[in-house]
Amino acid sequence: MSYMALYRKWRPSEFEDVKGQEHIVTALTNQIKADRIGHAYLFCGTRGTGKTTIAKLFAKAVNCEHPIDGSPCNQCDSCRRINEQTAMNVIEIDAASNNGVDNIRDIRDEVQYSPTEGKYKVYIIDEVHMLSIGAFNALLKTLEEPPSYVIFILATTEAHKIPITILSRCQRYDFRRISIDTIANRLEELMVKEGIEAEAKALRYVAKVADGSMRDALSLLDQCIAFYLGQPITYENVLNVLGAVDSEVFSKVLRAILAQDVPETMQTIEDMVTRGRELSQFVTDFVWYLRNLLLLKSSKEEEIAFDMSEENLFALKEESTKVDYETLMRYIRILSDLSGQLRYATQKRVLTEVTFIRLCKPEMEQNYDSILDRLRVLEQKMEQGVPVVMGTQPVMRQEEAKEQIEENSFQVEEELAKRFEPADIETLKSLMHKLPEIKREFVGPMKSYFAKAKVTVGADSNSLNLMFQKSPDGVMAKEYFEREIHKRELEELLSEKAGKKIQYQCIFESEEQRGTFESYDLSILGKLNIPIEFED
Repeated sequence: MSYMALYRKWRPSEFEDVKGQEHIVTALTNQIKADRIGHAYLFCGTRGTGKTTIAKLFAKAVNCEHPIDGSPCNQCDSCRRINEQTAMNVIEIDAASNNGVDNIRDIRDEVQYSPTEGKYKVYIIDEVHMLSIGAFNALLKTLEEPPSYVIFILATTEAHKIPITILSRCQRYDFRRISIDTIANRLEELMVKEGIEAEAKALRYVAKVADGSMRDALSLLDQCIAFYLGQPITYENVLNVLGAVDSEVFSKVLRAILAQDVPETMQTIEDMVTRGRELSQFVTDFVWYLRNLLLLKSSKEEEIAFDMSEENLFALKEESTKVDYETLMRYIRILSDLSGQLRYATQKRVLTEVTFIRLCKPEMEQNYDSILDRLRVLEQKMEQGVPVVMGTQPVMRQEEAKEQIEENSFQVEEELAKRFEPADIETLKSLMHKLPEIKREFVGPMKSYFAKAKVTVGADSNSLNLMFQKSPDGVMAKEYFEREIHKRELEELLSEKAGKKIQYQCIFESEEQRGTFESYDLSILGKLNIPIEFED
């Protein structure tokens, strides 16, 4: 006997074997047990979720001579003939190739004859959305009032293409995507029956790639078994066959992009191409990796949002602390566009490399989220003490800059000593030292807008000024921090870090103020943010 594919060999023969569609199985078996069988059903759902399988099981169950709790017995003559595909009362029609009016007229003529065997004549029309408008119209009357011994089961992946006149005549059942756990458990069960050794991690990855389709999972597993015939199915073997990439590579690529390390990023792509990895699959999986990072930063119930091992979840938590929301959104946007372009690209590698260079170099773009990414890079360099050049202002040498810092710092401390008590000055210094820690607690717009502010001295030791330039960005930032909800949030955070009540007001920096004590950024007390230019 010739080899039979796994998805055909292990197609469920009774309702109990169907996985992931319990809500539909329960409804149909209850109808059979109560003898409340309808005349027309519509099965909707994505590929490989069990529509045709359940349609055949239902056809077998309604004709079974000795049903068991609504499920076919598989022992009677009717069940055996249906299993052997020799039954005359179960007719399968592919609407993709039989979509004309004449095909439906043939069905309309045939339904006038009662079944020669069994109780019901069951028509299973697959991909019913492919029927022409004329064919749908020809089906209407028969579908509405068929003979008592006829049942229509329509299956489709695109229910929105079916006329409402057809939908209203059918009982509709929506098939869900099958969960990764359900698919992985089924694969493990079948591997035991097949006598093939397989790692749980490998089967779980196959289940993930199948994207909710049991048939796709079995087909992919069949491919892996054929490639490594006679060998255990390991995680590495599955990655090799599917052209996929381990999650450790995604972590490595993300760190290289965040560090703007173009050579390291290009080397990673080179390694993947050399090892035969599929670039389209890599980009798709990388988008999902970034999506998981974004959900992890947004969700307090991490375990609910992710379907992965504790080890991978711990690694993902660690990775999520290294990147902010806006950067992740930018990466996902760019890579999602790339994923669509790769389908039709002739130079996939070149397109992928150019896109990853764009990720590493946000200055190549002028949109909002790329500007936020550039600000992130500058903030990191300033916090690490790395010299940077901003704008077109004259550049100081390192020695001159250091002298200027010390001079400004001395002036700030001297002026503060005239105005405030020593204890209040120490509180201000402590607060300024904690400024990087405070910034890390900001999320979303607050983080980007706060980067536009100078923290300057206020009217007393309990107040600060947030000073902004009179630019469009400065105006937006000032308005943001003047809103009551944001003002309260920031003041509570500053007060918590300072150990006493801190208030602030928002002001614009005037030409007269520049270079005076009132315009000096108090961050200079902690030697954290330096209000002068450095050279590379």
